[in-house]
Amino acid sequence: MKKTYKMEVDCANCAAKIEDAIRKIDGVHEARVNFMTQKLVLDCDEARLNDILKEARKACRRVDSDSELYC
Repeated sequence: MKKTYKMEVDCANCAAKIEDAIRKIDGVHEARVNFMTQKLVLDCDEARLNDILKEARKACRRVDSDSELYC
């Protein structure tokens, strides 16, 4: 299942780090963070979507405390 989410990220380097962190979450097939559009495209297991989103929010905050993922 592929979905797009709005997010706030301060710099391109943080976006790349967040993307890498989200890709490591179990159940995530692909993650793309676009700094220019401030969006996350997430391809993951639909059955684990809520857990994956919670873990993705935590990953965003670990990389950049000012970042936010809106789901």
